Amino acid sequence: MSDTTNKATSNSEYGASSIQVLEGLEAVRKRPAMYIGDVGEKGLHHLVYEVVDNSIDEALAGYCKNISVTINKDNSITVKDDGRGIPVDIHEKEGKSALEVVMTVLHAGGKFDKGSYKVSGGLHGVGVSCVNALSDHLRAEVCRNGKRYVQEYSRGVPLGDVKEVGTSSETGTTITFHPDKEIFNDINYKYSILVKRMRELAFLNAGIRLSITDLRTEEEGGANKTEEFYSENGLREFVKYIDSTREPLINEVIYIDTNKYGTPVEVAMMYNTSYTENLHSYVNNINTIEGGTHVTGFRSALTRTLKKYADDNKLLEKAKVEIASDDFREGLTAVISVKVAEPQFEGQTKTKLGNDDVKGMVDRAVAEALNTFLEEHPKEAKTIVEKIILAATARNAARKAREMVQRKSPLSGGGLPGKLADCSSRDASQCEIFLVEGDSAGGSAKQGRDRNFQAILPLRGKILNVEKAMRHKAFESEEVRNIYTALGVTIGTEEDSQALNLDKLRYNKVVIMTDADVDGSHIATLILTFFFRYMKELIENGHVYIATPPLYLCKKGKVQEYCWNEEQRMRFIEKYGDGKESGITQQRYKGLGEMNAEQLWETTMDPANRTLRQITIENAAEADYTFSMLMGDDVAPRRQFIEENATYANIDA
Repeated sequence: MSDTTNKATSNSEYGASSIQVLEGLEAVRKRPAMYIGDVGEKGLHHLVYEVVDNSIDEALAGYCKNISVTINKDNSITVKDDGRGIPVDIHEKEGKSALEVVMTVLHAGGKFDKGSYKVSGGLHGVGVSCVNALSDHLRAEVCRNGKRYVQEYSRGVPLGDVKEVGTSSETGTTITFHPDKEIFNDINYKYSILVKRMRELAFLNAGIRLSITDLRTEEEGGANKTEEFYSENGLREFVKYIDSTREPLINEVIYIDTNKYGTPVEVAMMYNTSYTENLHSYVNNINTIEGGTHVTGFRSALTRTLKKYADDNKLLEKAKVEIASDDFREGLTAVISVKVAEPQFEGQTKTKLGNDDVKGMVDRAVAEALNTFLEEHPKEAKTIVEKIILAATARNAARKAREMVQRKSPLSGGGLPGKLADCSSRDASQCEIFLVEGDSAGGSAKQGRDRNFQAILPLRGKILNVEKAMRHKAFESEEVRNIYTALGVTIGTEEDSQALNLDKLRYNKVVIMTDADVDGSHIATLILTFFFRYMKELIENGHVYIATPPLYLCKKGKVQEYCWNEEQRMRFIEKYGDGKESGITQQRYKGLGEMNAEQLWETTMDPANRTLRQITIENAAEADYTFSMLMGDDVAPRRQFIEENATYANIDA
């Protein structure tokens, strides 16, 4: 991306006068979830993103090339950049250092002054002051004007004035903060979560070097974990990464990068031989998982341009069925990134772009660039159109299969699946359904459940791997049909024939409950893949969970405890067996069927005692890659993933 796209005009001075103050910090500590989403794992990691976003803003303005994130031994975080450094001179309106204003006043920063930043990241623009308010200690160090400045804070309150502590030949800002235990349930950062975000940011911002280091592994006797991410070609590399486990239909990446219509629009897209659309969209580096006007503009341009090219070149004459807009997107993987000066976010999670003008800008940019590509690559264009015709033929077959599903829907006059043990309550908000592996576990679950609000649907064997099947094959699968029918959902809307209508969803919680062994993990992954590809709205709206049955029942005399992991088992042995296993009875539950109904209820199904893991899509692009890798044909990356995550996946030796 050229500097002229985002760099502020050269006669703009970046000083204290550039910092605009919108409101104070009072409510942040009182209602932290309003500002960072929640006070669990998501909110904890969001603190890092807010600080990194400040550095990314400097990079977008053309002043920063290197950003490093360090997880320190005490779970504090250090973010360092080589930008201009936050201004430290006196802010005229506030009467104190601009650094202190930025760190202590919500919505204060250069991103609100159009002369300083044309676009900026950050989910809601709450900025580093929100991080400061939710940290028990924060240290800001600024290198600027040949000098080094420091100010420290506790829970948003300065511990002293900004101090000049020395000279420096560098420029930049270093923020070190420690999350407040009074606010967060757990302050242990997950290296893997931060790595995914750093990789994503590197792809979205070509030419910026991001690194992450975990110093905590040193204490465990190992070397520090560290990774560096740098992308020369940005989205072109991103779309190749997402599609790396799929077979490409064409080897060319169709790439669009333009600013001629007033908004920087960057798109990279590839076609593969799969049967699903994988579209990932971003606004100012924010993952817009609910889409929005930029996605609407992209889809409109894609359909119109491809159809006109196919009509003009008489390539659709072979088609025996009508071509629909969905057909143009089957097997498409695309990443859309737009930079919007004043984005308006809508939707349930505030991740849907609402700016109407962006739709037309993206539409025109994509149509023009795509038309040029098709004219210059006739062979690839013909291959894409042939894929579209195949998709239309398969869609017609899928429609017939889908109608079979709809006709059997319990809310349209048909019956429920024969194996479903339904609950008596009709209040969907209180009801939950367990998808259980096999009849044996299903029997225990049916006997142990609370029949008032818990339904059981046993699944026979391993359901179809939808990652490798055409849509009509999925709808023809008995197990897939049973899931649709039991849930009561319908498929297809006027806007999108593949969208899911959740208005008549019969259960608020859909719980996957499988054995804690290799086969159980595989079945759970197959079901999750099905939900991700065909019922993503279920996941996005927080309806999908995974049950966590215990691995062991340990007994010593009259004392017994369920153990969910190896660590708990060893603690029991230490406590009741003096570290020895002579005299301790240990039952290893390899299957749910090995538990009687009472045991299954009290450990896994009773809301008062159980632990359910909610499935979320924080990073759709990473999830897309992971599912295609796990359920695809390439063995090597799958083996590596299992080896790296075996501890968490409960995989037997």
